[in-house]
Amino acid sequence: MAGSKSVVLAALVANGAIAVLKFGAFLLTGSPSMLSETYHSISDTGNQVFLLVGIRYSKKAPSRGHPFGYGKAQFFYSFLVAVLLFGIAGWESLKHGYDAILHGHQVAPGTVTFASVTVDTVYVSVVVLLGAIAFESYAFMKAYAELRRQMDEYGWTGLVEAFRSTSDVTTLTAFTEDAIALGGAVIALVGIVLSRVTGNHIYDAVSAAIIGVLLMGFALALAWENKRLLLGESAPKGLESDFQSIIREHPGVTHVDRFRTMFVGPSGILVTADVSFDPDLVTDDIDADIGRIEEKLRARDDRVRFVYVEPEL
Repeated sequence: MAGSKSVVLAALVANGAIAVLKFGAFLLTGSPSMLSETYHSISDTGNQVFLLVGIRYSKKAPSRGHPFGYGKAQFFYSFLVAVLLFGIAGWESLKHGYDAILHGHQVAPGTVTFASVTVDTVYVSVVVLLGAIAFESYAFMKAYAELRRQMDEYGWTGLVEAFRSTSDVTTLTAFTEDAIALGGAVIALVGIVLSRVTGNHIYDAVSAAIIGVLLMGFALALAWENKRLLLGESAPKGLESDFQSIIREHPGVTHVDRFRTMFVGPSGILVTADVSFDPDLVTDDIDADIGRIEEKLRARDDRVRFVYVEPEL
């Protein structure tokens, strides 16, 4: 959880500063792709606020109304990030780029003066975007380091498996945001430079539209990843098999009749099992065995928070 929070804070600082710089560059240049990137960075900044709210809310202690805690709050706020902020930014970027493709756009004068120094406006955009790439690279590496740590801890073989298996949607969202931000800045940079070199606005306009499509596409992907957890996804198949083996191989257990798991938060797994014990065991022995089974399950994965074993004799 601490790793997720540091990732979000790093992205919040980076995106907040970048949003201001990009908007200033848009005012100076009138570039459609710079406006798309401004939408992008503003949405990313808002994203981090939502994610921080989710992290804070998920720390609330379990209550009568929420006996398994509030861990799923992170799934909900990450879903809001995907649908509302990514979707809105993506739609506005696509719409602005589409209008610029059809009707052109009003480009600001080719030069601007700072402290008696005349500078070509294209250099303003280039400097801002290069700065954005540097900031986003830092945030991206921070998110990747946390995701890499989880991959090593849980034995995931690559990013694809990590995306399918992770319950830490906060880190997943931040990682995806930063990857898109890097891609968007590069696309905007290429479009702006090509438009200046060729004198044709179409490259800048198309870049804006591409950024919008990119945002909307990843919005859908993130929403899908959060949906599976909001609906109560079970632990990965391999982990469930390990849990069942731990129970089945415990002395005194003859059979595992029913077995279920569910994520109740990014770092919380619920495990329930109906277990047949040796009929010769006395009640006190069964209670002790259930306690040892719980310890073994938590030792296998520290995300196991709730264990309910129902003995069947």
